[in-house]
Amino acid sequence: MANQRTFSIIKPDATKRNLTGAIIKKFEDGGLRVVASKRIQMTREKAEGFYAVHSERPFFGELCDFMISEPVVVQVLDGENAVAKNREIMGATNPADADEGTIRKEFALSIGENSVHGSDSLENAKIEIEFFFNDAEIVG
Repeated sequence: MANQRTFSIIKPDATKRNLTGAIIKKFEDGGLRVVASKRIQMTREKAEGFYAVHSERPFFGELCDFMISEPVVVQVLDGENAVAKNREIMGATNPADADEGTIRKEFALSIGENSVHGSDSLENAKIEIEFFFNDAEIVG
């Protein structure tokens, strides 16, 4: 398998409950390395831009409201088969369906407040990484 980079967000429900370190530990224990990370307060403009693909969906406004409600941690994760590995470590979107030991099984409050976001493909990882980071911010 090839070394890859993927994008991750530790969402407001998790940062509010001080779970950032526990979630990063799950990524690291799973074989991923954090090569860029910053805690930000997402603006409405940034949230609407990031989730623009969902702009016509009925949950768009609620999603953006949630993402700006508390700080988030945006990250670039690096490792072998990073996109798939990250999704495995996160677990299913619905925490009730997530495997034991995954981030969402352990920390998510609901389908909407599911603690983390991760890219679903290499193509989207590249787009998402470039949305939040410049090349100089990615080290390691």
